[in-house]
Amino acid sequence: MRVVGDRSRIEWTEATWNPSTGCDRVSRGCDNCYALTLAKRLKAMGQPRYQNDGDPRTSGPGFGVTLHYDSLTLPEKWRRPRVVFVNSMSDLFHARVPVDFIKRVFDTMSRTPQHTYQVLTKRALRLRRIADVLDWPPNVWMGVSVEDSTVIDRVDHLREVPAAVRFLSCEPLLGRLDSLNLDGIHWVIAGGESGPQFRPVDPDAVRALRDLSVTADVPFFFKQWGGATPKAGGRTLDGKVWDQMPRPVVPVDASLLPILV
Repeated sequence: MRVVGDRSRIEWTEATWNPSTGCDRVSRGCDNCYALTLAKRLKAMGQPRYQNDGDPRTSGPGFGVTLHYDSLTLPEKWRRPRVVFVNSMSDLFHARVPVDFIKRVFDTMSRTPQHTYQVLTKRALRLRRIADVLDWPPNVWMGVSVEDSTVIDRVDHLREVPAAVRFLSCEPLLGRLDSLNLDGIHWVIAGGESGPQFRPVDPDAVRALRDLSVTADVPFFFKQWGGATPKAGGRTLDGKVWDQMPRPVVPVDASLLPILV
């Protein structure tokens, strides 16, 4: 996976854009954070975006929250329209990301209607509290992570956000979500955990989530079973690859596209 650039190996997106980097733990889903592991490696390699340890008195993994103003306009340079995962290496709604900076990220997304943006957060309460001061262009999809039933309230917060597409990332899926209400939700992603300390996913929990999505007529995307590596278990569920996406993708009005030279 590329950290800053116009390509991604994540199955449900095409590109990543990281106007901020760094984060910290908020729930069980963070325990084996892939971004934290990658940040440690990038810090050791001398990558300048991952030298911030958060606390200057300690030697950490280079995962302190850092704002990258030089990356704010990066998507304006991409000629080809693409689906963009925003902040694959951070959480845009982290408390250390100022509202004014979040507004600037949204401004860039608004100015580039040729792209479709996927924003994912675990800080659903802050998202809900500041949603009304943000402009929500139709090319912004807003999602929350829901790894088990203890954080299912994130879905209620998301429902109050005026995004054109609201989605759930149930990855790593660490427990059943039998009480999940999909009213007002437009897409569900599910997947198991990968890495040396991966926690196996319950196949029946995946099936229950798929069945709930099908019943609610919500597109369902199964990313992976997980394992020691992301591809270890494949992504076939009961003989089928589930790669449904929300439709329609925002149409591109050519008159709105920036002139690129």
